[in-house]
Amino acid sequence: MIIMQPVLEIYAPDGFDLWPVAQVEPFAYLPLGGGLAPAEVGAAVMRIADCNDVEAADDVNHPPRPADALGSFLHALLTYDRPIASGGLRVTDTSTGVTFLPGCCDGLEEWRDWHRLVDDGHLLGFGHDPVSPTAERFGDSVRLTVNIEQSDSPVIELRVSELRPLLAGVERDLTDFLALAAGWSAEHLPDHGTAVTAAVARALDVPAPTHASSCFGS
Repeated sequence: MIIMQPVLEIYAPDGFDLWPVAQVEPFAYLPLGGGLAPAEVGAAVMRIADCNDVEAADDVNHPPRPADALGSFLHALLTYDRPIASGGLRVTDTSTGVTFLPGCCDGLEEWRDWHRLVDDGHLLGFGHDPVSPTAERFGDSVRLTVNIEQSDSPVIELRVSELRPLLAGVERDLTDFLALAAGWSAEHLPDHGTAVTAAVARALDVPAPTHASSCFGS
């Protein structure tokens, strides 16, 4: 069985206190979807904001960085036209135990590039030496090489007809996560909720929800 998940590269926050976040393993991958707990959603939003929290956001093409801690932390995420989200698509072949992970040059904001592989066979490279995950199409088949730098690298092979529904599932997972993020933002960041939801939608390249509602139980 082949499983494909959108994952966010995340880390254990150190002293972060702007909102509640889950404790996670350093540089682990958090699968995004509709089943996350509120603290996990908070950790994901924190990580996406942190990915974009760089001084380049303060150049002449951006408004000044706010003085308050929350506004300053969210500033780049809210002002970038194309924010990024560290991570990508994780593919696991449960029959062999092989897992294909995002590379250092990968990002969730580019997950739709996988459709180029399906539609026109465009080679996808997600990293560079020493670890270079690569996706290639050969006719009606797709080969995912865990590390093209190694001649004996593990691979995952599947049919193009299998990849299409897997990508549709990725979009559903991202859309479900965004619905959670919208409700979470409305509750935890009421002054920035709509803007944060729109920015996260841009980072994940999925449409923003038309309204926010809480998706968490009591």
